[in-house]
Amino acid sequence: MTQKANVTAVDALDAFRADLVLYISKARPTIEEVSADVLRTRLWLENEQRAHWESELRLRTRTLEEAQQALFSARIDSLREETSATVVAVHRAKRAKDEADDKLRTLKRWHRDFENRVQPLVKQTEKLHTLLAKDLVQAIAYLAQAVSTLDAYAGTPPPSASPGPAAPTGTPATTQAASPTGTPGAPSPD
Repeated sequence: MTQKANVTAVDALDAFRADLVLYISKARPTIEEVSADVLRTRLWLENEQRAHWESELRLRTRTLEEAQQALFSARIDSLREETSATVVAVHRAKRAKDEADDKLRTLKRWHRDFENRVQPLVKQTEKLHTLLAKDLVQAIAYLAQAVSTLDAYAGTPPPSASPGPAAPTGTPATTQAASPTGTPGAPSPD
């Protein structure tokens, strides 16, 4: 009592597989872009900004030292009095140096916080990238195989409903009666 399965959703599986391919084609570049942005931000904090503010700190420290030297020279020099412009230049240079110190401390804190806050999210992003690059690609191949298998199954005819082995097709006229001796056509011994 074999019956044919009613396979009607092959098109739905094929449509799902196509949607999955489309999803992967959009999601993978997005995840890769996010990973690249995280890497660029990390390098920007570690290299560019750190180098910039360390250079600015050196430059501003040198400017402050020059302004302080000019003020000291003006105080020592008996011929000149310290001018308000010299004092203002020292204060301005000191504020600029303090600003560079603050920026460098802030940058170091950002770098530390960046690692602590972003690293767990980066791990999740890497898991998603692995899922997209490996597992879903395997799922697409599996769905393609399932669709082709179901298409092949839906295309095969159902088994025939025969009642059993075929009966011999003989006519009664051609069948000879058996004699009591068991041999056909032999005379009976009376």
